[in-house]
Amino acid sequence: FVIPGMLFENMGLTYLGPVDGHDMKALIKVLQEAKRFEGPIVVHVITEKGRGYEPAMRHPSRFHGTSPFEIETGIPKKRSNPTWTDIFSTVMRKMGDREPDVVAITAAMAEGVGLKRFANMFPDRFFDVGIAEEHAVTFAAGLSLGGLIPVVAIYSTFLQRAFDQLIHDVCMQNLHVVFAIDRAGLVGADGKSHQGTFDLSYLNMMPNMTIMAPKNKWELSDMMKFAIHCDGPVAIRYPRGEAYTGLEEYRENLEYQKAEVIHRGERIAILAVGNRVGTAEAAIGLLKEKGMNPTLVNMRFVKPFDQEVVKELAASHDCLFTIEENVKSGGFGEQVLLYTSEAGLNVDVEIIALPNAFMHHGSVCYQEKMAGLDAEGIASRILSYEKIDCGTDA
Repeated sequence: FVIPGMLFENMGLTYLGPVDGHDMKALIKVLQEAKRFEGPIVVHVITEKGRGYEPAMRHPSRFHGTSPFEIETGIPKKRSNPTWTDIFSTVMRKMGDREPDVVAITAAMAEGVGLKRFANMFPDRFFDVGIAEEHAVTFAAGLSLGGLIPVVAIYSTFLQRAFDQLIHDVCMQNLHVVFAIDRAGLVGADGKSHQGTFDLSYLNMMPNMTIMAPKNKWELSDMMKFAIHCDGPVAIRYPRGEAYTGLEEYRENLEYQKAEVIHRGERIAILAVGNRVGTAEAAIGLLKEKGMNPTLVNMRFVKPFDQEVVKELAASHDCLFTIEENVKSGGFGEQVLLYTSEAGLNVDVEIIALPNAFMHHGSVCYQEKMAGLDAEGIASRILSYEKIDCGTDA
C-alpha cells in the first residue's frame, strides 16, 4: 500500500494528517504540531463542502460560487434577465441537436460555465478533464484533428494556465477549436485572482486566432453559431452577470472581420468592444445633452479588427475612442493605435481601458467607476478631449 504520507515524504516534505477539518480541537493540535518542524510541511485536512447547510450538501457544485438564493431551499432567486452564461448554455444545447460533431470540454466547471444541460443531454460528447486547463486545450486539439468541433468553455482567468497549449497545440496548427471565454473582464466580488482582464492581450499575440466579443445576448448566440462554422481557432469572450438586452434592433448578419456601425455622428467616433457597446450607448446619451453627437461602432471582431471602417472613420473624424474591458497593454486599443500610425492615418486615437494593474476587490459597478469605464467616466473622458482640442481649459 502507498499511503499519502509516504508519497510526500519521498519528495522531502513533512506530512501531517489526515485530520478532520470540522474538528477544531484536532485541527488546532495538528497546526501547533506543524509549527515545530523546519522546512516545507503538508497538513492534510479533510472537509465536507456545504457542511451544516443541507441544500449545499446535496448540491455542492451549485454552491461553488453563488448568486442570491432562497435560504430555506437553496434555490437561486429568479433574475429579470438571463446571464451571459445562460445564453451560452441554451445555444450549446440547441447546437448539440443540430451539429452532431460539436463536443464540449470543461475543466471541473460544468455548472459554472453553463455546460450542465449539454452534459445531461449528450453525455458521450461532454468531457470534464478536471482542474487541468492545459490538458483541456491539448485534448481539444486532438479532437479537432479527429474531425470533431470542440468547444472549450473556461473562465478567462483560468485560460491563462493554458497559454502554451493555446499557442503550440491549437494556433500553430491552425486547428478549429472554439473557446467560450466566460467571466471576461471585471468580475467584481470574485477578487483579484479571478479578474478576466488579460485575455485580449494574450490572445491578440497568437497567430491564426480570431477573437470576437458580443454586444448583447442575441449577438452571443449569433457568434457561437458563426464560430462553429468558422476556420481555425476562435475565441468568444463575454462577461459575468446578466446579459445586455439593449440594441435588439441592431442585428446585422455576421461577416468575418466586419464591424457594425450602430449610428453615425460627427467629429468623435467610439469603437467599442463587447459589453462596452451598451455602456458607450449610454455615454452618448449624456454627450448629446452637451451638444455632441459621436459615431458608435460595435467592433464585433477584436482580431482581426475591421481596418476598413477604421480607415473610413479616420478620414471623417478628429478622434477615435476605443473602449474595452481589458488592460490597456496589448489590448484592442493599442492594436488600433498601431494600425493608424503604420497606415499614416491623420486621426487621434484615445484608449479607454483598464489600468495595467490587478483590480481591487469590489462590485463590478465600483470597479467600472474606478477605471472610468462606466457611462459617466466615458462621457467625461470624451468631454475632456473636446475641451483640450478646442483650446479651452479642461
